[in-house]
Amino acid sequence: MLKNKKIVLGITGGIAAYKAAELTRAFIKAGAEVKVIMTQSATEFITPLTLRTLSKNPVYTGMFESGEPYDMAHIALAEWADAFVIAPATGNVIGKIASGIADDLLTTTLMAQNKPTLICPAMNDKMLANPFVQENLRKLAGAGYRVMQSGVGELACNVTGPGRLPEIPEILDELEALFTVQDFAGQKVLVTAGPTQEPLDPVRYITNHSSGKMGYALAKAAHQRGAKVTLISGPTKIAPPKVETVIFVRTAQEMHRAVMDACSKASVIIKAAAVADYRPRVAAGEKIKKDRGLPGIELVRNPDIIADIGAKKNKGILVGFAMETQDLLANARQKMIRKNMDMIIANNLRDEGAGFEGDTNIITILDRLGRTVALDKMTKQEAAHRILDHIRSFKAKKGPAGKK
Repeated sequence: MLKNKKIVLGITGGIAAYKAAELTRAFIKAGAEVKVIMTQSATEFITPLTLRTLSKNPVYTGMFESGEPYDMAHIALAEWADAFVIAPATGNVIGKIASGIADDLLTTTLMAQNKPTLICPAMNDKMLANPFVQENLRKLAGAGYRVMQSGVGELACNVTGPGRLPEIPEILDELEALFTVQDFAGQKVLVTAGPTQEPLDPVRYITNHSSGKMGYALAKAAHQRGAKVTLISGPTKIAPPKVETVIFVRTAQEMHRAVMDACSKASVIIKAAAVADYRPRVAAGEKIKKDRGLPGIELVRNPDIIADIGAKKNKGILVGFAMETQDLLANARQKMIRKNMDMIIANNLRDEGAGFEGDTNIITILDRLGRTVALDKMTKQEAAHRILDHIRSFKAKKGPAGKK
């Protein structure tokens, strides 16, 4: 999504300026071209040479530098950029931008541009909490700037709290969102992801190979497109995307309770979790010892979460998944109808590139309007956006009355 985008990275004088080198590399790795503006204070923390080497472009530090094909750097950079990222954004520069002050190259360039702009605050926790800083951040958000929440953790001043520069993957996600049409703005999207774990004893459990990647990709994509996202996740080994609400659960029963509590508030429900169909009737209180012989384990059915949602829903869009090894479309279509889904995403475990733990998927989308859309292999993030495209199309064709 950042391929061939032109990014101006503004670096200001905070200790987090050293992370700008890694951020520059991340932008370039994502396919963007980067030009850097540094305040004089920023050059005390990291050298222009470092950023020039990494960006393979001139680094701008002074007010009156040449900027071909224009005479003035601030105009040249404002015209060249597709987006601006200010990272780190100190309290000082936040105040200047919010007050319309343009007394150096960075603030002058920002005043001369009307491109999407991402503000990444980073400072001492008490500075961040200062009411004037908070008011300035609200002013910037109200003026159309995209303002990130600072990270929480250990700060350079030897305290722990808010004020860290957001993590680089989070900054990339937010930057991608600047280039994403906000066609899900106003929507509340509920996504489930990952496997569940059904305990046999304190050591062992029944589970499956789900990684959570597809569900996490859907949550991230919906957030980028403007939705308020609630993600309910089973245990995974990957970090969840930055969305409005993340709820972690372990068992199918826990996921059932969390989903049923949240589903009535959602306009779109995407059930991507791979929930265990069965659980042991009784989980042993102590570790089962093998020297006591082969244990007899009685299984009982877990609640069918998507069927329970389908039975009670009277509005909104319900989307499920069908992972099959044979008769893919027939089984998926039957499941969609039986459980009152609006749409189902079918994939075949036998297809190379469509497995649980990979970064790609091969999906076919079926819906209650009779449409079947087969997609080629693509990344799970790309597949997530195609699924959201289909949901948007389905909502438009279904209409407000819930009919074709």
